[in-house]
Parts: sequence; structure tokens; C-alpha cells
Amino acid sequence: MRDERRLHDITAQDRAADELAAGGQSNGGLAAGDGAELRQVDRSRLAMAASALLDAGSRLALVACHEDADADQFRIVYSFVGADPTAPLDRTGRADLSVSVPRSDAWIPSLAEVSFSAGNFEREMRDLYGVEPRNHPQPHRLVRHGHWPRGWYPMLKANTVVPEFEPDVESFPFAPVEGPGVYEIAVGPIHAGIIEPGHFRFSVVGETIVRMEARQWYLHRGVEKVFEGKTAAEGVLLAEQISGDTTIGHSLAFIMAVEQAAGIEVSEPDRLLRALLLELERFYNHVTDLGSLANDVGFGIIDAKAQGLREQLMRINKSVTGHRLLRGALCVGGTRVIALPKADDLTRIAASMAELASITLGHAIVRGRFTGTARLPRAHAIAIGTLGYVGRASGIDTDARREHPFVSLGEAFHVVTEDGGDVLARYTVRAREVEVSAALVLDLLRRLQGHTGTAFSVNPTTAGTGLALVEAWRGTATHRVELAADGTLARVKIVDPSFLNWPAVPVALSETIVPDFPLANKSFNLSYAGNDL
Repeated sequence: MRDERRLHDITAQDRAADELAAGGQSNGGLAAGDGAELRQVDRSRLAMAASALLDAGSRLALVACHEDADADQFRIVYSFVGADPTAPLDRTGRADLSVSVPRSDAWIPSLAEVSFSAGNFEREMRDLYGVEPRNHPQPHRLVRHGHWPRGWYPMLKANTVVPEFEPDVESFPFAPVEGPGVYEIAVGPIHAGIIEPGHFRFSVVGETIVRMEARQWYLHRGVEKVFEGKTAAEGVLLAEQISGDTTIGHSLAFIMAVEQAAGIEVSEPDRLLRALLLELERFYNHVTDLGSLANDVGFGIIDAKAQGLREQLMRINKSVTGHRLLRGALCVGGTRVIALPKADDLTRIAASMAELASITLGHAIVRGRFTGTARLPRAHAIAIGTLGYVGRASGIDTDARREHPFVSLGEAFHVVTEDGGDVLARYTVRAREVEVSAALVLDLLRRLQGHTGTAFSVNPTTAGTGLALVEAWRGTATHRVELAADGTLARVKIVDPSFLNWPAVPVALSETIVPDFPLANKSFNLSYAGNDL
């Protein structure tokens, strides 16, 4: 598999340009409404064109299938994004490859051999649209479980009525592990408490995990289909609920994609306000996780203190937007809050969390449980395409706030990385990111000078295409939006960072003991809802 490294090799970039020119026809460098160069590529040359972009240092951000009205073809868009931290705000290094395939012969060549993430995007597309990824190394279903009706693809416009589900005759092909002393432990899909469903199958010798396989997609909600036909304002309400703890991350990515598609400019003060909300969301979620990780090794007093800080932050959230999860502040074209948070309150909470983190890491038993547990090596993290604090804890220096900024964050911002790749590294990255977020919030409050936003919302009235990448608290959230001629939403493709990060969990659990599974899983803390849209 070719690693999706973020390279800056001029020779590779030149080769990419040459091979793209051979592989497809450019639209003359004109953007498709999202700052990306759009190239029409024949499916016979798709692999060559995609490989050229990957070799030049791009990563595959998403694959979006389109069933255009009155068309006898599927249109499939592959969005690649660069990761150059030196790029100016208006140069993001994006490229879209567009492939059209006839409905009567709906297949594409699989890119799974050159991009791990492409493989899962392809399986998702086959399950939802019926477009086959030919020669895929994992041809079994991803989204549709075995009891879903065969030949029924839920994203197709004609399939508005859900047929009767069938007996499960196509069960998930768990790989058996054989050998002396090997036994299996099944966990889920139903868990204690309010956690969403997911099934984990462990092959174990003694207490050591030899192999773990995860089965998800038990609550597919059809979110992307629900967006279709809605106005942009209606879409904001839906985007806020994609994954409840990522209200700002997802709604901001959606709004920015709509604004790009419609050519709507947003003032710098309102963009600064958006950055503030994004950091408030990161702040309370990281504080929650730092307490929960301590709790998973029996250090309950730290968790109790941290959850008290979380409650204070949630109340601050409500004072800012009127909602504890920060809903209601973002709109297309602007941002509006009730009031700005008080700098002294945030400074005090950040200092208290820093003290709790110091006590946690200073405890020999806690540090011993964290160190070396569920290690994700950097090479594996790169090959899988991990994002956010999971990738940064494995030494991957990536953050959309730097690589795809929507406003300058100034000197208060820097990217936090660790090299260990274990629970300790994922804990430490979060703790250090709380400090960065607190510093950012204080600087943003100074720059805002009391500005509470612009109280208006714009509904687009023309067609267009936009793509936005936002560093949500778990990692980069990506939304690609196509507007119809009347400005309504024709297609919304969503990628939560959890979709890209879940495959890293089984890798990290190899050689981990079973009692450490809850700790390891919490150190990733991935979203089920964001993964299964």
C-alpha cells in the first residue's frame, strides 16, 4: 500500500501534473466552486491520476457518488487535498477527479491498493449506490448488514420506500484465529449505559489480544439523503446533529462549504468568532476525555474533578450561544452569539485542568497503565490515514487549522504532537491541546473587542460546489456540498474523522491485554454516529 504521506517534493508534483494531463481533461484550471481544480478522468486512467496526486503529497479527503437528475450515469468525485502549512489562505492545493460511469455498467477500478481510505469509501459507495469497486481486496459489505435487502441501495432517488428486511444470509466474515490456547471474546453490539452499538470480536491467548475485528453500522440514519432538497438554513440544523459532541465542527464545515459554493464572503470578525466557538468545543471535550481516561485506570477522584470543570464549561457554552452544545450560533454568511465568555473563567478552568493532568501523569500506577498501552506506530497511522489527536499522538504533524485555515490564528496557535503512539501520547496531546485552546480563546477574545457577530443568514439561490475542511476536536471534518439551480442542497457528502480513524483501533490493540480495552478505546474516543451516517 502506498502511504498517503504529506510530502513537498517538487519532482513528484511535476510528475503528478504530467500524469494528470495524460489521464484526463482539465477544465482549464477553473475551480468547481470550491477552489479545487476539476479534472474529468476516464475510469481506465483513474488509478494513474489518483496515484500521481498521492505521490505528490495529497491525501484523499473523500469520495462522493452523485446520481444526477435525468442522467443515465453515475458521477463519482474524488477530492484530494494538500497539506502545505506554508500555503496562503487562498491556495489549498485541492484537486477533484471526476469519473462518470453508465448505470448499465456501474463499476470503478478499486484504489484500495494505493490508498487504505479509498477502500472504505468505495465499499460505502457500493452499499449505498450499487457502484461496484472492481478488484477490491475486501469485497464484503461495509454499511449494509447481511439482513439488508439485496439489490436495494438506499441513496438512489427511486428508493424512497424501505422494503422488508431479510434474514441475515451474508454475515460479516470475521477471520478465525486458530492455535494453542486461542479463544474468542465477543463484546457488543449492545453496551452498558448510553453508548451506541458496535461489535468487537477478540481473539485472545491468556489475556493478550492477538486480533480484534470491529463491526459497526448498526444505526445507519441516512443523514446525507436527508440533506437533499433542503435549504441551506435547514441544512445547518441537521449538520449540528450529525455527531452531538461536534456541533461546531460539523456545522461550520457545512456552512463554509455552502458559502464557498455560493461565493458568500464572511467578515473577519465573524470568522474570528467561529474560531472561538471551535476552540470552546475542543476545550470541553478534551477536559471530559482527560477525566474519563483517569477514571478507566481507577483514578476516580480526578474524573470527578474534571467532570466538574466540564460542567462549568457547558454552562459557559450556554451563556455564549444559549445551548450547552453550542448550537444556534452559526449561519450561512455570519455568526451570532448572545455574549462572549469571560477570560478569567476560562483561564481558571484551564489552570485547574493543567493541575489535574500533572497529578494524573505524576501517579506511578496511572502512568504505568498509560505507557506502552495500545500503541499505534507512526508508519501504520500514516498508511491508514489517521487524523486529529490520534494521528498527532503517533507523530503525524497535521492540523487543518494550519493547513486549511479560514482565519489567521496568530502566534497563540501551534500544533501539538507526540511520538509514543500509545495511551500516554494520546492523553498528553489532549492535555497540551487544552493549553493551546485556552491561549487561543484568550487571544481571540482580545481581537474580537466585544464583537458578538452578525445577525443574518443567507440562503443561496444559484448552483455551485464547495468543499470545506475544519479541524473539529477529534480531527478534520470534511463536507462537500453541491447546490441545485435554485440554491437548495443537491448533494452533501460528509466525512467525520472517526470514519478514517476507526480502522486504527484494531491495529493498536494487537498485543494489548483485554482488561486494557476500555482504556485503549477511550484513548481513541471515536464517534459511532459520525462514522455511521
